[in-house]
Amino acid sequence: MTKADIVNEVAKATGLEKIAVQSVIESFMDNVKDSLAKNKNVYLRGFGSFIVKKRAKKTARNISKNTTLIIPAHNIPAFKPAKVFMSKVKSNVK
Repeated sequence: MTKADIVNEVAKATGLEKIAVQSVIESFMDNVKDSLAKNKNVYLRGFGSFIVKKRAKKTARNISKNTTLIIPAHNIPAFKPAKVFMSKVKSNVK
C-alpha cells in the first residue's frame, strides 16, 4: 500500500477531500520525522511506537579491498508495533 492508497482510503472513509487528507498525512509524517530527529520517541496507543535506536561503534571489513572500516556510533529510526497490532497481524495467517 502506498501513501496515495492510504490517502484514497482515508478520504473514502471520512468523506473529506483528498487534498485535505494528503495534507494531514504529510503533516503527521513530518511531525514524526522531526520528533525522531530531536531524539524524541512517538507513541501511538494501540498502534505502536516510532523510536530512536542507538547503534554502537563497530568495526567492519571490506573483503574485496581487504581493509577495515570503523563505523561510528549512530542513531536509526525504528518502529515497534503495539501488542494489539501484533496479535491482529499474527492471527491473520492464511
